[in-house]
Amino acid sequence: MPLKFKRLLWFLLVGLGLIAGAAVWLFFQFARPIGAGPAGPLVAREAFAKPWIARPVLLVGLGDSVTAGFGARKGYSYFDRLAKNPPDDFPELSGLCLSAIFPRLTVTNLSVSGSTSTEVMARQLALLPTNGPEVLGLVVMTTGGNDLIHNYGRTPPREEAMYGATLAQAQPWVENFRRRLETTLAQVKSRFPGGCAIFLANIYDPTDGLGDAERAGLPAWPESTSVLAAYNQVIQDCATRHPEVHVIDIHRAFLGHGIHCTQFWRANYDRHDPHYWYFVNLEDPNERGYDAIRRLFLTEIGKTQSHFK
Repeated sequence: MPLKFKRLLWFLLVGLGLIAGAAVWLFFQFARPIGAGPAGPLVAREAFAKPWIARPVLLVGLGDSVTAGFGARKGYSYFDRLAKNPPDDFPELSGLCLSAIFPRLTVTNLSVSGSTSTEVMARQLALLPTNGPEVLGLVVMTTGGNDLIHNYGRTPPREEAMYGATLAQAQPWVENFRRRLETTLAQVKSRFPGGCAIFLANIYDPTDGLGDAERAGLPAWPESTSVLAAYNQVIQDCATRHPEVHVIDIHRAFLGHGIHCTQFWRANYDRHDPHYWYFVNLEDPNERGYDAIRRLFLTEIGKTQSHFK
């Protein structure tokens, strides 16, 4: 083979190698494949095999866009799927819904996309009447996330628009969140003199615990994971003080399904489902994410059967 052809072949192979290397680098840095099929843990079927009680049960949704179902088709939010299965639900979840165990189930979803914790306390609770003693309340709630992410660094950090705050700066706002959440939980319980169970989700992290929001095109927030952890600790503390409150740990479940989902060298990488569970706006789940949240709520609700009498 003439020398000039060998050189040409060498340059061609090097060029192809560089292109392939760049493609691999771009994939692991920026790809966010959604995947298909079920997402999240299996749900034990035993607790949902037969009705629990004959009393009327009111399922109430409170909170922000996660409970409102932003980004999901009608019937495919976690709240909708809790109440009843969509017609094309996954076979392993057929019949695993609240209408199967509560024959007299009614639902009302008072959550509003974009709501902060103050708006949940002041506006949504105003729409929740006091029920009769025969009604058992089952309340699902997501709150606090918007307190953290508003206004995405477009304005200086302030209470309930904390993006960019240091932990020291945020500390009084965290304590105010504690007071608001305590008031919200007390008010919810007062609306159900016949008893209630409250299932309160904590707050997930689309950066998979790395706190590098700038990789998603947002302003850098060096202390984001510390501020998020402080809010989640408030949620856990409040649940500890109220036996009716059960925490749904979506924070743990969603690690590995954020903007680093393809990066197999990360500690939170999920080799069984290395896919992105968030919607295009980064702050809400996609439909696979809502499926995972539905499963987490069902699993925790299934553990509380003895409380429903």
